Amino acid sequence: MMNLSFLRQRKGQATTEVVLLFPLFVIFAVFVIKIFGLLVLNQKMEIAAFYAARRYQLQAGVPDSMQTWNRQYLEKDIKRKVEGYLGFNNPGMKSFLSLRRFTLDVEPSGTWTLVTLRVFTNPPRIRFLCNYDKYEVCQEDDRCMKGYDYLCESGGEIEVKKFVGKNDRVMPYIQPD
Repeated sequence: MMNLSFLRQRKGQATTEVVLLFPLFVIFAVFVIKIFGLLVLNQKMEIAAFYAARRYQLQAGVPDSMQTWNRQYLEKDIKRKVEGYLGFNNPGMKSFLSLRRFTLDVEPSGTWTLVTLRVFTNPPRIRFLCNYDKYEVCQEDDRCMKGYDYLCESGGEIEVKKFVGKNDRVMPYIQPD
């Protein structure tokens, strides 16, 4: 039989330190994960908006007779693909990124087509932060009020705009001001 008495003679980690530090670690981890989620959402929106703009540029018909097809079929298909890419069809991704809804607006004009992607998010509602009164915490600081509104009350809106030229002539890509 093994002699395990040497284990009892060592001093161990104080359990009070572990008990007090673990909740702080969890709180810090939740903040990092939520910030990471916003960064992931922003990058996914940039890629999705570029995809939507480029696909509309390459597949949309220019004549007036094609405008109905552009709205009825092409824009709906682009919206469906963007919705899937952003994670609206995946419950886990939708919860992680706090997604509520999105809009994809395509505005063709004379030279440029403006594609605007907006994503509306739910508030993350981190409970220990939202238990306090907004006016006591922020003390009339506008940036603090906006942050509190995003975290606890309204969520947010992220918008990405892309400009694309028409596909009917060769011209260098210069983004308008």
